[in-house]
Order: sequence, then C-alpha cells, then structure tokens
Amino acid sequence: MKRSDELIQKLNLNPHPEGGYYASIFKGDTPESNALRPQYTSIYFLLKENDRSHFHQLTADELWYFHEGSALTIHMIEPSGLYRTETLGLDIAKGERPQVLVKKGTIFGSTVNGDYGLVGCMVSPGFCFDDFTLFTEKELLERYPQHVSIIKQLTIKDS
Repeated sequence: MKRSDELIQKLNLNPHPEGGYYASIFKGDTPESNALRPQYTSIYFLLKENDRSHFHQLTADELWYFHEGSALTIHMIEPSGLYRTETLGLDIAKGERPQVLVKKGTIFGSTVNGDYGLVGCMVSPGFCFDDFTLFTEKELLERYPQHVSIIKQLTIKDS
C-alpha cells in the first residue's frame, strides 16, 4: 500500500471540497465573547501527486505546518492582486519553511512537489464552511487576468 493511501486510511481522511483529503482533529473552546466560533480549529490535510487544492479564500488566518512527505507549494493571490508562493517543507537550505501563514482574505491553493504531502492547518478564529469561498476559473480571470496561467491550474472549470 502506498504511504499516502495508508495515511488516508489510518488518519480517517475524507475528500475535501477544495481538493485533497482532510480530517478535523482539534477544536478550541468557544469563548463567551464569541459564541459562534471556537478559538481555533485544526485539520490534517493531504495532497497526493496529482491533487490540487483549488483557489479558495477564508475570513480568518490559516497557519500551515509540515508533517511528512514532499513539500507543498502554497500559491497566494493577496488582496492587492500580488501573486506569490511559499514552499512548506523541511529543506531550509532550499528555502522551504516548516510553517507558513496565509492571512485572511488571501486567495490561495496548493500543489505537492512529489508523491504526497501531509500537513496540518490551523484556523483562528475557528473554521466554518460559511466562511469558505471556492472560486471558479471565470471568477478569478475576471479579477486577476494577469495570473491566467496559475488560475487555469488551480481553479475548478466553469460549467
């Protein structure tokens, strides 16, 4: 059995709407000051070789932690329209970082740079699917035509 398939089975990972596989792991207490959101939520997230995490956006910061496998490239379009990448991994000499922060409002997706990558993602305040926007190719090309190549790679095609 491939290591990625073993992790999917052993960690009870399920398909994620953005692509890849995930399982909710931790959820912080809900403070009295914000009865709608826990302080944080944390998931395991896995991409296999040909998987893509399609461009999406959250209303809270998301902190990514590398666990094992190949490095992931996190592709980001900042609110200003600037496109940039960060590589999440353990090869510091190659510029990889074991933790990467994606600020709220950033449009982002990811790709794996090998067979598979297992990471952790923590959102604070806690994640809620109501705060999750998954973009189509058409939506992003209208807003950011200068990023056509990466948008075509990391968006769901319009029907």
